Amino acid sequence: MSLIQYLTQIHLALGASGRLAEESARLGMHRPLIVSDPGVRAAGVLDQALQSFGRHALPVFDRTPSNPTEAAVREAVALCQAEGCDGLIAVGGGSAMDLAKGVAIAATHEGPLKRYATIEGGSELISAKVLPLIAVPTTAGTGSEVARGAIVIVDDGRKLGFHNWLLLPRLALCDPALTLGLPPLLTAATGMDAIAHCMETFMSAAFNPPADGIALEGLRRGWAHIERATRDGRDAEARLQMMSASMQGAMAFQKGLGCVHSLSHSLGGLNPRLHHGTLNAVFLPAVIRFNAAHDSLQQDSKLARMAQAMGLATGDAEVIAEAVQAMSQRLGLPSGLATIGVDDTLFERIIDGAMKDHCHKTNPRLASREDYRALLVASL
Repeated sequence: MSLIQYLTQIHLALGASGRLAEESARLGMHRPLIVSDPGVRAAGVLDQALQSFGRHALPVFDRTPSNPTEAAVREAVALCQAEGCDGLIAVGGGSAMDLAKGVAIAATHEGPLKRYATIEGGSELISAKVLPLIAVPTTAGTGSEVARGAIVIVDDGRKLGFHNWLLLPRLALCDPALTLGLPPLLTAATGMDAIAHCMETFMSAAFNPPADGIALEGLRRGWAHIERATRDGRDAEARLQMMSASMQGAMAFQKGLGCVHSLSHSLGGLNPRLHHGTLNAVFLPAVIRFNAAHDSLQQDSKLARMAQAMGLATGDAEVIAEAVQAMSQRLGLPSGLATIGVDDTLFERIIDGAMKDHCHKTNPRLASREDYRALLVASL
């Protein structure tokens, strides 16, 4: 039997971040640590998100790297403990939210972070001692504000997933106003991350009808608005729709993801400078083609249903894959791995990581090493 579990309290509206001080007090957070990153702070978005606190000074950790690391988690934990913090507020993209989840674990649990990783069998070791978390997303991509998991590069260099429903933020304040100044390429990359979440979880063979419906509707919204949001950063309606698509993708992917993410997690661990959403956009067309022959996609007309959500005339896998490639091109994203400096010298190490990733076994077709190699070649 599949576990179907929903969810947390979510406020999705322009201006939703104005509730932050009130909601923090309601949840009993009297001295939360703010977790953010240098870009969010420099752009003034952090100050905008924290306006409801007025002149009340809160401790801020704003050194989240683009791919969160265990070293950064330790640094934030030290500040959290020195300041006597009783909760966490993540203001930023998926990196800040994932780092905050790492802090929620490490500040209250003993031992190295990898002990609690899903692939290490550590999910059940995460207890109710975790610090409570409020998530305020400033991008529309990862959906980490409504997800039970986090991705962190641990000290041995692996990019690992940490999953437990206790890591789910107690509250998500989804305010599209915080994304209005997001640069075009970051809008595009995070938006394609959301679209990849919706498509990949919809293709997963696991039985979770509510997740399928949420993912398909998220795909429809994301596909219809990503170009508008990228072209005009002040388009509030497009930003609202992309934030919804992002949230819906993460609400759905409790069902499981697949080869797109096992590859992007592995490569992102080898080269943390590569953006996760960009990698998902690069790998998605090849994985759609690879998955197309699986019985579950044929029996449930999944390709046809995705095509309908995308406004395509036919549910042929090649047409869908080509549409994704064309969208990435229109958005100005890289056309393949070679354009971002990845060549076949990394392939075996990427495959090693992908085979061990927590998303590997939830792909509808279980990929072999040879399959992964073919997907990498197709994505060059």
